[in-house]
Amino acid sequence: MKNVISTYFPKVEDIQKAAETIRKVATETPLMESIRYSSEFDASIFLKREDLHRVRSYKIRGAFNKISSLTEEQLKKGVVCASAGNHAQGVAFACNHLGVKGTIYMPTVTPKQKIEQTKMFGKEWIEIILTGDTFDDANKMARDNCSAEGKTFVHPFDDPKTIEGQATVGLELINQSDKPIDYVFVAVGGGGLASGLCGIFKALSPQTKIIGVEPAGAPSMKKSIEKGAIVKLRTIDKFVDGAAVQKVGEYTFSICKDHLYKMITIPEGKVCQTILDLYNRDAIVVEPAAALTVAALDDFRDEISGKNIVCIIGGSNNDITRTAEIKERALLYSNLKHYFIIRFPQRPGALKEFVADILGPDDDITHFEYSKKSSRENAPAVVGIELKSSADLKPLIERMKTNNFFGDYLNDKPDLFQYLV
Repeated sequence: MKNVISTYFPKVEDIQKAAETIRKVATETPLMESIRYSSEFDASIFLKREDLHRVRSYKIRGAFNKISSLTEEQLKKGVVCASAGNHAQGVAFACNHLGVKGTIYMPTVTPKQKIEQTKMFGKEWIEIILTGDTFDDANKMARDNCSAEGKTFVHPFDDPKTIEGQATVGLELINQSDKPIDYVFVAVGGGGLASGLCGIFKALSPQTKIIGVEPAGAPSMKKSIEKGAIVKLRTIDKFVDGAAVQKVGEYTFSICKDHLYKMITIPEGKVCQTILDLYNRDAIVVEPAAALTVAALDDFRDEISGKNIVCIIGGSNNDITRTAEIKERALLYSNLKHYFIIRFPQRPGALKEFVADILGPDDDITHFEYSKKSSRENAPAVVGIELKSSADLKPLIERMKTNNFFGDYLNDKPDLFQYLV
């Protein structure tokens, strides 16, 4: 099995066959130039709008191609998958379209919006089971179900048919672009889409550089490539849920380690700022994993100048209830949101003095927790302050210390920060 995995590489004819298969359910998504990003980076920046599929992500490609390849006997027994959301929707749609019973295992932390969408696409053909805290937990339960009931597992990324289905994104790109593509930025979770792109571009556009992008809190592919073997991360930040896996696939690792131009990571806070920018300035709604590719452009500003660039916008399944967290993470990353323990003197007018004399004219209190539980000279409060400029932080702390209000700065104390805020 290991030898088969190490020698597998997606073939053009198989990708073309997959394109014919998925054409039944997935229309070609547009390749749109971003005037704003093209101007900012002095390059031709195009967005491949995979968020515009009917299931709002590219995952329909791989899921439908895989299930369509099964035998009649396999289809009768049914299929099983594990997913943080987008693959689940692709599988659900395929099950409903093909009349196949499917069981879908999802982590308990999956946004409600993705769960509801999965139910809508699958209707009576699917059963959803929420289990575990990560994709890997759900994946284990799904595998156990397959073994017990003889069903077929539809892997979200580590399967040749899934990879070939995702590779059709690249086939479309090559046909859509009027000039050679110099760079393609692709988000990497398990690596299915990245592997597919490596296959099609190596064959049809070998000069194109494929850059994989992971969230900093879940760098499973980057760590694996650096070590030269698959690494299972002990803990991950699950915020970028569409690209947060503890362990990449064997097929995908074998392909990505040899064929990606570079593999980089982006801080979750920067991803959040990109989500807000795309919404506020371009009227594009993206999920965290889809924002990774655009957020990565900064790291290649000099290298991509004057080049023809494509960023894959992988999906738009973002839960609106996460907006507050997205804004918070963006402000923290931009060094504009700060949390302190403030020691307020136990006398009337202390808060008024803090607001009038300590805060700057553009500073805003956005969080305040205070409880007077003793007769001590000073009583602490947890205070969140939003600044207009990151340069305002140092003078603010100096004024706090000079007037004996400063207790502690929480942003650089993650354990205490998580407990108090």
